[in-house]
Amino acid sequence: MTNSSVRGDFILEGFSDQPLLEKILFWVVLISYLLTLVGNTVIILISSIDPKLKTPMYFFLTHLSLVDICFTTSIVPQLLWNLKGPAKTITSLGCAVQLYVSLALGSTECVLLAVMAFDRYAAVCKPLHYAAVMNPQLCQALAGVAWLSGAGNTLIQGTITLWLPRCGHQWLRHFFCEVPSMIKLACVDTRANVVQLFVASLVLLLLPLALILTSYGHIAQAVIKIKSAQACRKALGTCGSHLIVVSLFYGTITAVYIHPNSSYAHTHGKFISLFYTVVTPTLNPLIYTLKNKDVKRAVGRLFHRDLGI
Repeated sequence: MTNSSVRGDFILEGFSDQPLLEKILFWVVLISYLLTLVGNTVIILISSIDPKLKTPMYFFLTHLSLVDICFTTSIVPQLLWNLKGPAKTITSLGCAVQLYVSLALGSTECVLLAVMAFDRYAAVCKPLHYAAVMNPQLCQALAGVAWLSGAGNTLIQGTITLWLPRCGHQWLRHFFCEVPSMIKLACVDTRANVVQLFVASLVLLLLPLALILTSYGHIAQAVIKIKSAQACRKALGTCGSHLIVVSLFYGTITAVYIHPNSSYAHTHGKFISLFYTVVTPTLNPLIYTLKNKDVKRAVGRLFHRDLGI
């Protein structure tokens, strides 16, 4: 019996079966993490201090950036430690904290992306009433619902998962403590847990996705009715960044949580999880910066101010 098993530590398999890949992944993950911290911090900063960005869209974007920073921070430092050295363990407490925090923030992002889609719907379909519809009180309430949804989901799912008997099983075939991989450690019938995970995924993954698609369906109808190329370009500029972010995030996370026992999720689960935990938070600020003239101008004003230009 190993010392880690005596202490009750979990062994994170990660990518240990591919040593060469681990060395490459270490630098890729490290660079991505640094870009995530810098990019999202810049967005939070400019949205907070630039008066031209005091709008609901950037209010929600600030929350998304905060979620991405905290989400990756709950996972990446441990991942880098495991990629760098021979030790692949995480304590039971560390695993529980990682599970609760990452699940809460991932759930929050699902709901927040739906809220942002509703904001884009109001901007395109109700332009004359946009300020009245997306008033500060409603924006704060919607952001609060997103955070509370994440907290509620993690308290229920995380607690149920951690209470499963594992009969000494501690070898986690993943690079972080995630619900689908933790359920696989249980030494009891977990069909009820899989059903519970599927139901939770329906509520916090597919329901927000349905709301997003509904919002963009109405946006498409509004743009078609206008029959203007300029209106199409303006709508695409308003919604394009959000659509790309939604596609990247939902396109990967649904593969893990909707069908956790599928052969595809089992074989490629670690790489899929790597995408939505490391890559997507890195790309989000780049997408919003590259696709949004207001953000680029605000970044320019920020650096000009810092340089005294």
